[in-house]
Amino acid sequence: MNPLRRRWLRALALAPWCAGANGPALDAEAAAGTPSGASPGAIAATAGSARTDAEVDPVRRGRVLAFPRDHGAHLGARTEWWYATGWVGASAAGGPGETPSHGFQVTFFRSRTGLAADNPSRFAARQLLFAHAAVTDLRVRRHHHDQRIARWSGAPRSALGWASTEDAEVRLGSWSLRRDGDIWRSVVEAGSFRLDLAQQRTQPLLLQGDAGFSRKGPEERQASHYYSEPQLAATLRLALDDRPAGAPGMGRGWIDHEWSDEILHPEAVGWDWIGINLFDGGALTAFVLRRRDGSPLWAGGSFRAPGQPARIFAADEVRFQPGRRWLSPQTAASYPVQWQVSTPAGRWQVQALMDEQELDSRGSTGTVYWEGLSELLDGAGRRVGLGYLEMTGYAGALRL
Repeated sequence: MNPLRRRWLRALALAPWCAGANGPALDAEAAAGTPSGASPGAIAATAGSARTDAEVDPVRRGRVLAFPRDHGAHLGARTEWWYATGWVGASAAGGPGETPSHGFQVTFFRSRTGLAADNPSRFAARQLLFAHAAVTDLRVRRHHHDQRIARWSGAPRSALGWASTEDAEVRLGSWSLRRDGDIWRSVVEAGSFRLDLAQQRTQPLLLQGDAGFSRKGPEERQASHYYSEPQLAATLRLALDDRPAGAPGMGRGWIDHEWSDEILHPEAVGWDWIGINLFDGGALTAFVLRRRDGSPLWAGGSFRAPGQPARIFAADEVRFQPGRRWLSPQTAASYPVQWQVSTPAGRWQVQALMDEQELDSRGSTGTVYWEGLSELLDGAGRRVGLGYLEMTGYAGALRL
């Protein structure tokens, strides 16, 4: 059976456990300078009017990213996600001597089913919405995770879930992620935790790849439109295991938004990815897509020093070398939780701050992957940054 059809059938069964919630309209984007990595004319302002599926531009090199419109959903694209990660601790500095208390991850996915395109019903499952949320509690070495799924016709403000096409706002019941000026806000009410997250922009947008066109394989069509918001000032109010929320934690966050018509080459089984905020204000992105035998199929990423344009990495300039591995007792997947990452901007070690950060999302996206808070070490073994490591395709080949 087609994987998207399987997800659609699963959504029909599971969507009732996502209650509806409507939210306010969003303000226009606050000015924050020209995004790094953009060539002249690579970004255009737009009034943010909604467009139909047929009117949405396909993913292609040279397409001008327009904000705030391109913060919103692209219903004609096959796959899309908004991805928030970060950490909080005793202070917002997160220097080499400080251990963060918690890591957080909130991701909303949208998938076009290719079904019911001619059905005018508001209940037709033209789109599926998924959401994952996780909290890593380093104080007690515990990883919390929950997930949601809902079918969506594409109509605005649907009761089960919906995504705005005008600006970033995605909702599944009581879960939400939205952009309010220069602040990204996330609210999640999950089984063992509740979080209220605000991430405020401190730097311009970072356009990944060629002005936001990011190759993911040897063929031009294997690509996405992709931008990041690194070095966000994060404030997290968190309640765990039915205990009242304590004082807000302060730290650093990261937002990725990516949409694609075809992101994986047939030989690709998964990827390894890092998004790291350096303590000096820099931002490091690096990824490698793997074949079944573990050899690299494609790679990329970027490095942006404070106040400088981004250095975009070519496919042959990034190398991930696995180190220590962790065997999941739940899935028997073996994950490298320590890596040597080499790029034109430097060579670092990335290592997980806790091994058990696997996410079993077979109840929504149908995949199992590892995603967790990790540290970046320089050649002398000093911690120079914190961020997230993501590894897919270790519990079975990934299919998007």
